[in-house]
Parts: sequence; C-alpha cells; structure tokens
Amino acid sequence: MIANHDNTLVLLLAGGVGSRLNILVRTRAKPAVPFGGIYRIIDFSLSNVMNSGMSRVGVLTQYKPLSLMNHLGIGEAWDLSGRTRGIKILPPRTGATDSDWYKGTADAVRQNIDFIRAHPSKEIIILSGDHIYHMDLADMLAVHRRKKANLTIGMMRVPLEQIHQFGAGI
Repeated sequence: MIANHDNTLVLLLAGGVGSRLNILVRTRAKPAVPFGGIYRIIDFSLSNVMNSGMSRVGVLTQYKPLSLMNHLGIGEAWDLSGRTRGIKILPPRTGATDSDWYKGTADAVRQNIDFIRAHPSKEIIILSGDHIYHMDLADMLAVHRRKKANLTIGMMRVPLEQIHQFGAGI
C-alpha cells in the first residue's frame, strides 16, 4: 500500500527551454517532449509523485507551455483531480508593465511563495519536470523526517567522464 503524504507539497520545475533537444522543443517545453509514443518526459516525475503517495502538485511553467498544459489537464491521468488534491499550473507572474519571467530555479520558487504559503504543507519537494528517472520520494521523505533535517537533496552518482552532460565541469 502506498503511504499517504497528502500534506507534502510538490513543485515541479517545468519551464526550461531544453535547447540541446533542438527540433523537439521548437513548439513545446522540454517536459512536454513525447517519450515512448504516448508519454511525455514530465510523466516520469508525476508518476514518482503519485507512486510516493503525494497529491498536491504545482507545475512551474514558462517556455512554450501550451502542449504541457494540454497534456496535464486537471491531473486526472495521475489521479490528481479532486477537492484536496490536484495539479496547479504556475506561470511566471506578469507585472503591471511587463512579464517577470523566472530568472532561474530559486526565482521560480520565490515567485510562487504565495502558492506555497497557501498550503498547510510543512514539507516541500522541488523536482525537475524534465528528468527521466524512477525514485521513491516517500523513502527520501522518511529519511528527511527521521534525521529531522532542514533540507534534504536527492541525487545519484554520475561517472566523472559523464559529468559534463549535467551542467557541471571540473
């Protein structure tokens, strides 16, 4: 049985351009790129969220969000539609004179601080919406709670010869 972590708020960062994907992102955001015919890249993160018993998700969009928004709908495909559960699309705020686009990951979270404060969640999990992986977030959350940590970062080892593919250089 899947543990219930309904009080955990999940923020999915899904606004990236994904410029290395070239033609695949001309009309859509990287998380909306098709994978395996019927899926999208963001489906991996959403499946991890649901399989970990979490059901409150904010999706921070920015670059060409229409196909992503159409794919997500109201979250029914992941059983995320309902009164106390759901997917909320969070585009960058628009100011009085111009758009205040996200200036990076931290700024995307900062611009949505009102959304975060409106939830009773004591814990927030921030995930990338454009990574293909499988992770039990409930296990990570259990370790976080057991250690009484202020912050927990989930990661995996990458061979040194591949590190340049992940935006890190030595």
